[in-house]
Amino acid sequence: MGASQDREDPHATASLGRRALAEAVGSAALVAVVVGSGIQATELSRDVGVQLLANSLATVFGLGVLILLLGPVSGAHFNPVVTLAAWFTSRRAGDGLTARDTAAYVPAQIGGAVAGAMLADAMFGKPLVHWSTHDRSAGHLLLGETVATAGLVLLIFGLPRVGRANFTPIAVASYIGAAYWFTSSTSFANPAVTIGRTVTNTFAGISPGSAAPFIVAQAVGAVAGLALTAALFGRPTPVRVDSRTSVQADAQAVHDGPGLTAPTLP
Repeated sequence: MGASQDREDPHATASLGRRALAEAVGSAALVAVVVGSGIQATELSRDVGVQLLANSLATVFGLGVLILLLGPVSGAHFNPVVTLAAWFTSRRAGDGLTARDTAAYVPAQIGGAVAGAMLADAMFGKPLVHWSTHDRSAGHLLLGETVATAGLVLLIFGLPRVGRANFTPIAVASYIGAAYWFTSSTSFANPAVTIGRTVTNTFAGISPGSAAPFIVAQAVGAVAGLALTAALFGRPTPVRVDSRTSVQADAQAVHDGPGLTAPTLP
């Protein structure tokens, strides 16, 4: 992905409807992987550690593949906080993700996530909608979600600052796999995925009553991640931003002294 788009690049030609469909399909597939692997794991083992290992490995592989496949179409956000952060950081440039794009992406991500959970349940003979009773309301879990989301946003928006945007698929998948284990919440880090996981009363589920606080924690984490990006890497030099990706694809200069160009990020 580059800031200068070739005519044959899907980014340059994909309609908003096609991009929103890619976000819906990607979100559905991601949640199907998370929920389905959780169900499979609990049916194969009673060891919670083995269950979490299986669930996290399947998510790492599935997420990496989905980003590689659908990134060229929509940017492979699959996550409302990433989409909103991409819009917020590019809103002044005039050539980034637009409010109209965002308004299409977010509902597509949420609808896809719910459909993915239902699909996973159907594949394993479970009720299509069975509200989860898995309570995740403890304060330390919300802290875990804040940390998980902050790290994800820092990674996504930090990689282009150091010229490593091409590593995004493997880096994001690897981070989520690690965060399954080092955060108390097992790293949902995604409001759409959180909502999708409320409709399945299985290993990966979250009760509807726990979902709203999780989403608030994710929003706080996203703000913290953007603040950390600016604090660690400084303000980027203005370049043309890909209008449909969550990251700026070309390497951008990092402030290391006076005289550098004015920021494009708040």
